[in-house]
Amino acid sequence: MLGWNRKTDRIQVGQWLKGRIYERRCDLSPDGRHFIYFASNARWRSESKGSWSAISRAPYLKALTFLPKGDCYEGGGLFFDDRDYWLNDRYNLHRLARDDSGLRRSMRSPWHESYGKGGCSSIYYIRLQRDGWAMKHTDASSGEEVTTFEKPLRGHWVLRKIAHSGWIRREGTGHDSDEHALWNRRTGRLIELPRWDWAEVDGERLLWVERGRLLSARIDAEGLCEQREIYDFNPLTWASLEAPY
Repeated sequence: MLGWNRKTDRIQVGQWLKGRIYERRCDLSPDGRHFIYFASNARWRSESKGSWSAISRAPYLKALTFLPKGDCYEGGGLFFDDRDYWLNDRYNLHRLARDDSGLRRSMRSPWHESYGKGGCSSIYYIRLQRDGWAMKHTDASSGEEVTTFEKPLRGHWVLRKIAHSGWIRREGTGHDSDEHALWNRRTGRLIELPRWDWAEVDGERLLWVERGRLLSARIDAEGLCEQREIYDFNPLTWASLEAPY
């Protein structure tokens, strides 16, 4: 878990987890203080029941609100605002073991549509649209679901996010992964960026992760310019760190 101050581009290394965090089922509160996530370590006889949803204080993972689950369906959630969140739990299978976050759980649905069957798409696609991405189309003809999202940039450029979901695994990825491309609406030029694992618009700059490095650039008529590295994650190794709360 990492803290990122986008005003200064300072990165703070937080806690590690010996397990799997389902990144598509996570969300950060608007004020950046709290993190809701779903994780699994397959220790089915432990207090966590092998998988759990939790709310922590970013950039740490120690649970303030701790909700053991016991399987890997559903889980995680979304924030409505700094104090109110929604838990992805249609069938009420989470067990509340601790609740010290001071936040309020809302039972109302965060979106008028639903995606998937309570898994990653059910949160991820809502989160993308909430954060300004326009869902363009979905194609399932290849045996997996491929959904294209777009966000406008300056100079007629558009950032495309192609979200893969299903059981087909592309080389170097999991079952759920993203590809990206830049498309110019005026000229029709398409720049495919298959090595980008994540990308987002931040004001006048474009941000992305490629080969374990966080990078930024500006956009001009030709595409990317003034590229620079913000942080290289490759040298990071496991460290045991206690949360300061």
